[in-house]
Amino acid sequence: MSKMLIVYYSWSNGNTKRIAEMLQNATGADIARIETAKPYEGSYDDVVEQGKRETEKGFRPEIKPLKYNISDYDIIAVGTPTWWYTMAPAVLSYLSSQNWEGKTIIPFMTDGGWPGHVIRDIKKICKGADSQCEMEVRFDSLGKDHLETPIADIQNWTEKVRRLCL
Repeated sequence: MSKMLIVYYSWSNGNTKRIAEMLQNATGADIARIETAKPYEGSYDDVVEQGKRETEKGFRPEIKPLKYNISDYDIIAVGTPTWWYTMAPAVLSYLSSQNWEGKTIIPFMTDGGWPGHVIRDIKKICKGADSQCEMEVRFDSLGKDHLETPIADIQNWTEKVRRLCL
């Protein structure tokens, strides 16, 4: 049996957190939330504009240490909301600070209808990892928390991941 860790970043409505927790419930994996050392402040629109500037520059904010070390795991599920067609800057910080050699990653993303190139970007930065069971989960396009992806699709994905861990 493979040992699995779920790491995710979630900001406004907790959509990515919701999916990460569904995956944890299905797999029994350890779970950790990526958090920036300095939280984002201001209105939703302020943070959206800041996020746009940061992603355009490839900014990697300082993040708080996680209590889990990926060297203790075989499989790491990585979840992120889509920020301007790619991963959130906090996820970029985390991924770029890890050794992915010999690991299996399960990239998953949430978006409001504009998936961009998030999965491709995650796979590119996790050099040496094998990618499995990638997943896009769509929420409404208004930045809210209404799930658009059928729940059965998410359940099928979590079951596929669970079997991968066996």
